[in-house]
Amino acid sequence: MLHSGPHARVSAPLIKVLGLSAGYNGVSAISDVSLSIYPEDFTAILGPNGAGKSTLLKALIGAAEIYAGDVLFEGVSIRKRRPPIGYVPQLETIDWNFPVTVGETVLMGMTRGSAALPWFGSAEKAAASEIMRRLGIGELAGRQMSALSGGQQQRVFLARALVSGPQILLLDEPTAGVDLKTRDDVLHVLDELNHKGIAVVMATHEINAVAAHLPWVIFMNKTVVAEGTPRDVFKPATLALTYGAEMPVTEYAGITMVAETPHFFGRHSHASSDPVEADARQRGRTAILTGVSISSDRQETK
Repeated sequence: MLHSGPHARVSAPLIKVLGLSAGYNGVSAISDVSLSIYPEDFTAILGPNGAGKSTLLKALIGAAEIYAGDVLFEGVSIRKRRPPIGYVPQLETIDWNFPVTVGETVLMGMTRGSAALPWFGSAEKAAASEIMRRLGIGELAGRQMSALSGGQQQRVFLARALVSGPQILLLDEPTAGVDLKTRDDVLHVLDELNHKGIAVVMATHEINAVAAHLPWVIFMNKTVVAEGTPRDVFKPATLALTYGAEMPVTEYAGITMVAETPHFFGRHSHASSDPVEADARQRGRTAILTGVSISSDRQETK
């Protein structure tokens, strides 16, 4: 678990979302969304496909159409002033055939709030080099983006988002499609950034692998269903409202988690009075939840 609990919110909110309805081409993807983001926050936004998670992030940076309500950054509408927010898109939306190097990609983050000149001075280049060094990709500056691994690509886009010194970092599915080690590396980098004073908000599908380890969770399905600590909001009723399915909740190693009921294919009924089958079903549920292989007389990590 990255945090035993949320950081104390001792400052005024950086962002206030007030009754927001937003979308694309005149069609709302989210409606009546209200929430606040504080400087201390490290937050996961959870919800099914089409819940509006990505649209909310894009609305915060002015990349979605606003039909009602508003987004305020330090009390000022984002429609009046572009806020200092870093944004990391989903990797699957990137055109990897575009010929650009790591260093050039990171420098693109310098154009936020500038005249977007086609060249960068020594100060900008030095800042880009420093952030790449801090994220462990300094030696990759001359490499083509298409030649990198998924984890390296994610760090490059983190560097691009951070190079302009944002107060908030928004990430859209930052752990999608990466291996377990890369996922953990990304989460620990984000945790370090949060402890250095950057608010972190990420959209994710990964309930147990990601969201359960963060101090604050927002459940969305077109609007905000609930928000709070995982212990407070990981409830069967909340999960049913968000996902439209029964999802049992349990605790493992002190972490509140969501269990997935295993499927027994080829059976006419899931119900059984056979105690052996009932025990197997419970063991299967535990294995799915914890990620361990369970034999009849011992547990061993996969």
